[in-house]
Amino acid sequence: MTALLRYHTALLLRSQRWLAPVLLHAAFLAVGVQSAQPVLDALGYAAAGLLPVAAWFVHLGAGLEPPAARTVVAAAVGTPRAHLASLLAGFGCAGALGAVTTVIVLLISDPASTDRTVPVPLLSAGIAGLLAAACCALLGGAIGALCTRPVLHRRGWSVAATVLAALLCLVTTGSPANSAVTGLVTGSRTGAVQLPVLPLVLAAVSAAAVTALVCRLAAVRG
Repeated sequence: MTALLRYHTALLLRSQRWLAPVLLHAAFLAVGVQSAQPVLDALGYAAAGLLPVAAWFVHLGAGLEPPAARTVVAAAVGTPRAHLASLLAGFGCAGALGAVTTVIVLLISDPASTDRTVPVPLLSAGIAGLLAAACCALLGGAIGALCTRPVLHRRGWSVAATVLAALLCLVTTGSPANSAVTGLVTGSRTGAVQLPVLPLVLAAVSAAAVTALVCRLAAVRG
């Protein structure tokens, strides 16, 4: 798996297609995160923006490999394992982007509540931001895995389903991503840091279940 992960990660990075989701996320943050903004609000905004970007990364990872190369790799290690490595490469890139974004937001934000009256500990805020980013990256990656091959092969349907699913995950009450982001924004009003542990666990379980299902389907449908 280590060699497969290196192969798929290198394939994704050398394709330069990662530039589009990274630039989209950078533009999203440039619009919504200002210097000296309350830190928890900024972290919530950054985590929310990571969800569709993670879906895009996983979507790219699953579809970059040429069919001939995919056939050779699948013959060598098995289709499920080969597809799993392509998905994990996308998950990893999204997670790395989320970690970098969280650090940048911590550096430029004001460690205070929304009304600037209550100080917010940066360490606790950073942990909460990383957990929320991980939650959104996992859910976004699960969406990307479901909305590309072998589940959906047509590009138009794939893009439409990805956008709709990402939006629903962000706005639907009870969604792990919605809960994690809402917890940060709500905590900013009082200056209390809420660690989104339960949403992260639910997101991890969901991502693992989706990944297992998709890898099984890959063995059947290709």
